[in-house]
Amino acid sequence: MSEEKSAVPAWEQRFRAARVSLPDWAEDAPDRALYVSNATGTYEVYAWDRATGTHRQVTDRPNGTTDAELSPDGDWVWWFDDHDGDEFGVWRRQPFAGGPDEEAVPGLAPSYSAGLAVGRDGTVVVGRSTDEHGTTLHLRRPGSAEPVEIYRHEEYGGIGDLSHDSTLLAIDHTEHGDAMHSAIRVVRLTGDGGVETVAELDEVTGRDEPRGVACLGFAPVEGDTRLLVAHQRTGRWEPMVWDVATGAETALPLRDEQGRELPGDVSAQWRPGAAELLVEHEYEARSELFSYALSDGLLTRLDTPRGTVGGATARPDGTVEYLWSSAAEPSAVRSTAGTVVLRAPGAVPPGSVPVEDVWVDGPGGRVHALVQRPATPAQGPYPTVFEIHGGPTHHDSDSFAAGPAAWLDHGFAVVRVNYRGSTGYGQAWTDALHERVGLIELEDIAAVRAWAVESGLADRDRLVLTGGSWGGYLTLLGLGVQPDSWALGIAAVPVADYHTAYADEMEALKSLDRTLFGGTPEEVPERFTASSPLTYVEQVRVPVYISAGVNDPRCPIRQIENYVERLERLGKPHEVYRYDAGHGSLVVEERIRQLRLEIDFVRRYLGTDGHTADGHTADGHTADGHTADGHTAAGGTV
Repeated sequence: MSEEKSAVPAWEQRFRAARVSLPDWAEDAPDRALYVSNATGTYEVYAWDRATGTHRQVTDRPNGTTDAELSPDGDWVWWFDDHDGDEFGVWRRQPFAGGPDEEAVPGLAPSYSAGLAVGRDGTVVVGRSTDEHGTTLHLRRPGSAEPVEIYRHEEYGGIGDLSHDSTLLAIDHTEHGDAMHSAIRVVRLTGDGGVETVAELDEVTGRDEPRGVACLGFAPVEGDTRLLVAHQRTGRWEPMVWDVATGAETALPLRDEQGRELPGDVSAQWRPGAAELLVEHEYEARSELFSYALSDGLLTRLDTPRGTVGGATARPDGTVEYLWSSAAEPSAVRSTAGTVVLRAPGAVPPGSVPVEDVWVDGPGGRVHALVQRPATPAQGPYPTVFEIHGGPTHHDSDSFAAGPAAWLDHGFAVVRVNYRGSTGYGQAWTDALHERVGLIELEDIAAVRAWAVESGLADRDRLVLTGGSWGGYLTLLGLGVQPDSWALGIAAVPVADYHTAYADEMEALKSLDRTLFGGTPEEVPERFTASSPLTYVEQVRVPVYISAGVNDPRCPIRQIENYVERLERLGKPHEVYRYDAGHGSLVVEERIRQLRLEIDFVRRYLGTDGHTADGHTADGHTADGHTADGHTAAGGTV
């Protein structure tokens, strides 16, 4: 290791190391691809001409860009232009080879995105979501000067997929009012800009046990009316083929080499030619890939390492490319041909320690947790960070993450809990969050906390509860509901005052909240109050650190300020960091700054020495007590 490299602690190297997403390729020009990378220090969109090996940065904005799509012919890069992370904007496009940006569909006012579909013949469908009009879909046919509205509903929905010949459009919608279980409507796009309903798949309306369905894509063949659909009929997500013209449904009996049904959640996508499917199987925080032949039902396992596949795509040459990582190994875009397809420039970030699987009996069933112990000679109990994932419909996995690895470098054990509400453990586990929102998840976290202390892993006096988004919400709620369980709390972009959060958040989140709570704050105020961190702020007994994006449409700033104001009035120790972005930052140095502040907060209040395993100070402090960016570490609002 060079002197220059060793001057930077490993945790910062992980954040600064360049990363790339799984490249997406143009349907009719497979050598033209698009990916997202932080190579410049900010996540931006890149075009890759695979035939020539050239890479070109497409977008360059102060707060980054991640939402982009290639036109089927590969001639245009479409990207979503919002304002400093507020997720409210319009689609723009730029020639693949480079050139000026232009508004892609003039005549549409800014909105939240509800999807985009670009057809091979130039047909475009834009999905929009606004507080005033709910969900609207707008169609622009080739040669038309203006888009026309073809769908509108107050409940949240969005674009599923456009058929290969641009005649059929699948719409994922929640008109029935259940945002956790969508339905699918397929419409035919008529020549005059109108639509005719062709088929409907709704397994919520009139049912005691709602089952969700979701569009996975039309068969990539001209005139083919088969739609690949995900459904929950068996109590978990799995795929089926639905011919929307005839109504025929084809179940897919996915069984491994031993004839056993795949547990967990299963998704799929069409392989080129539509004779086979690429199947992704997620189970117990890990994933694997299979190929499925529709002709004989043969399921063939693809050779991928143990860990997590963060996305996969089947190429026309028969290979499969996938983004893979594990908790111990950084991500890479690999191919089933045995090669690394795309690697970000610069040094590969340092690895970390592998995860251990822990199962704990909780009040709602066995709870799965991922545990990592610091690579130090010291034995436990360790100071321990409980890092709670967002979502709530998400899950922690055996994948590489710079944040947990940083805490491990600082001598902390890290515990991540896939509480009820998490995906990958069946529909019943995910759907458990109703009415007692937040309180249910905290019961599972409490069960794992008890195990961590009793097993000797965690020092009961040095337990840090932390998380972002829904994890930040559970952190603030946990500090008030479980005041004796935690030594500190660190909440990033949290829900803090649920009544105000509902009033200010984007419509898609309002829809989800109505489903979770069974109504609006006006209809069921007692449920929102019982699940709001602000309700329990007087019971908070430990210092609290909060970070918030001032442009956040998901966990808006006003409701966080309400919580902070109450902490101030009560004289509770707290620190707040506000930054100019939305629901998190796409700027690497900003992410590093935030983690530095969190580490410094823990160092001062928990009494840890702040040194990493490689001998660096953990928080970027100099000997005179100043941070590397010139701020003092005295606390208060930054």
